[in-house]
Amino acid sequence: MYKFRIGAGVRRFSVSALRRTSSSGVKQAMPTSGAQPPQGSSISLKSATRDPSEYGTRPIYLDMQATTPTDPRVLDKMLEFYTGLYGNPHSSTHAYGWETDKAVEEARANVAAVIGADPKEIIFTSGATECNNMALKGVARFYGKSKKHIITTQTEHKCVLDSCRHLQDEGFEVTYLPVNSDGLIDLELLEKSIRKDTCLVSVMAVNNEIGVIQPLEDIGRICRSHKVFFHTDAAQAYGKIPIDVNKCNIDLMSISSHKIYGPMGVGATFVRRRPRVRLDPIINGGGQERGLRSGTLAPPLVCGFGEAARLMVQEYDADQAHIRALSTKLMDALLSMDHTQLNGSRIHRYPGCVNVSFAYIEGESLLMALKDIALSSGSACTSASLEPSYVLHALGADDALAHSSIRFGIGRFTTEAEVDYVIQALTERVKFLRELSPLWEMVNEGIDLNSIEWAGH
Repeated sequence: MYKFRIGAGVRRFSVSALRRTSSSGVKQAMPTSGAQPPQGSSISLKSATRDPSEYGTRPIYLDMQATTPTDPRVLDKMLEFYTGLYGNPHSSTHAYGWETDKAVEEARANVAAVIGADPKEIIFTSGATECNNMALKGVARFYGKSKKHIITTQTEHKCVLDSCRHLQDEGFEVTYLPVNSDGLIDLELLEKSIRKDTCLVSVMAVNNEIGVIQPLEDIGRICRSHKVFFHTDAAQAYGKIPIDVNKCNIDLMSISSHKIYGPMGVGATFVRRRPRVRLDPIINGGGQERGLRSGTLAPPLVCGFGEAARLMVQEYDADQAHIRALSTKLMDALLSMDHTQLNGSRIHRYPGCVNVSFAYIEGESLLMALKDIALSSGSACTSASLEPSYVLHALGADDALAHSSIRFGIGRFTTEAEVDYVIQALTERVKFLRELSPLWEMVNEGIDLNSIEWAGH
């Protein structure tokens, strides 16, 4: 009874909190800052700069690529491992260890089922960054005596690119493939880039900034035909698009829990057993996780991850329909505005990630004008940097267009009312910010900005 009361209470609290957070920006009128707009401005400056945190409200959350809210059902699952089932899963001499070990193995099976893997091929880690380091450095260092070439793309997550640079310092050669203007790789160029000493190809499944889905099955076929290992960073893809590791010939995959409404601090690497992939461990110790990742597992996190994975399967059809409908509504509204552009392929993309550039506006300025909406102008790992997105640069965007991009993330708990609010807010505040821009005035006067010779300083 005690466990049930905790679970039910958490569920009531969590659902209530989600609803309260979701509705605050939509239904509650916020006080204004008191600042007065420039004379003749089409919208109020005080409306554009209001900060909801000053008035006890929460911003609407549309940053699902950075992280997702924990599903209340996941939290219910985790709580029992903080209150009663607190044994070390590696303690094999008593019941406390046996019961948590059994729960961990059930979670492992749930995580494996999403991608058609054998549970023994799932290695739990602290998150996708560790997974990517494990896959790249582990394979490279194990096979490095005879194979010292790696292939990846220019649009990978920063932890993949930085791992590759560290391997270059160790004497490996890395080919960074360009992408087309739609964000997709050139399969012919990939195949031509494979050499006899290539040990690994690493290509992200779904891009974290623009949502583009790479052709995993084609990439896997090419890699398998050349007997090269294929790794994919699937942090943004796992559970959100259909992936079968056997059909796609994927040898290693990086997975994150907190991108699928699970807890932060836990992830998993899929490491194929047949044909076997060998890794040089990057964490040494007690030999847990098939000797590939030492350290005591955290049952609350692992079991929360397993429950989140199970729910991704259970809720897949409902999530897809919900997210696609809201994404289409948002994207159609934003692209109907003048001088807006969708970044990345409109066809080969995950609908929950919408990246749009608003010409003649700085993305950071727009974010500041949208304090009542939690958004991002790029990857969460580089959001503190004012540098334009290297992903958009790889697509061919210039600095001005890259600086004007905003990423919108839609998920399981996003509501239609929130999307309606965002559309209205974007329409008003983009108009306001453009009216402050001298470039916008020149464009409206028919001046070609590319023809202007700007004076240097």
